[in-house]
Amino acid sequence: MERLKILVVDDESRMRKLVRDFLVKGSYEVVEAEDGSAALDIFYEQKDIALIILDVMMPKIDGWEVCREIRSHSKVPIIMLTAKGDERDELQGFQLGVDEYISKPFSPKILVARVEAILRRTNQVSSDEVIEAGGIQLNKSAHMVLIEGKQVDLSYKEFELLSYFMENRGIALSREKILNNVWNYDYFGDARTIDTHVKKLRSKMGEKGDMIKTIWGMGYKFDVTS
Repeated sequence: MERLKILVVDDESRMRKLVRDFLVKGSYEVVEAEDGSAALDIFYEQKDIALIILDVMMPKIDGWEVCREIRSHSKVPIIMLTAKGDERDELQGFQLGVDEYISKPFSPKILVARVEAILRRTNQVSSDEVIEAGGIQLNKSAHMVLIEGKQVDLSYKEFELLSYFMENRGIALSREKILNNVWNYDYFGDARTIDTHVKKLRSKMGEKGDMIKTIWGMGYKFDVTS
């Protein structure tokens, strides 16, 4: 399948790189702009942009003006990034037709999840990714888990954790590896946060929670055989 193209607009090169790396890992093509003027040039030159991630505070032309200009010509999905937590900014964004509004700092993984959700909603991504094992059905596109046909309500991180376990069934996973893959590589925190999330996840899974085996002194393994 042809990769969808995303335009990332931010005057901070470090932020653009962080977002780009996670999007590329998610199989998207990424083009970048360092200010609003460059963003509009790219938008008009390249007709196949599927979504725009747009910072508010930028030199030359700010994010609001870029959004107004693009909205006068196109309904391409737009995610606004801002360092402000001001409700008025958020309201202004939605009045301009912004699809999603995310305040900095944010988790890059959550940003990618929002991108995927918006692209599904706009019918640009339609293929479901379903993992099944031991009576558990996990639908990555719908962000839904069924256990013996009954839906289980998981938090975002619990869902990511179960998804990682099921994708690596039968493989012993260290806490460090789980942190790097589920909490992302730049997470600085106590590995005990994994134990807390596993405990909650097992509880919500009922009897199926026993499929998440503890490997003492190392980490965990998801195994449907017992």
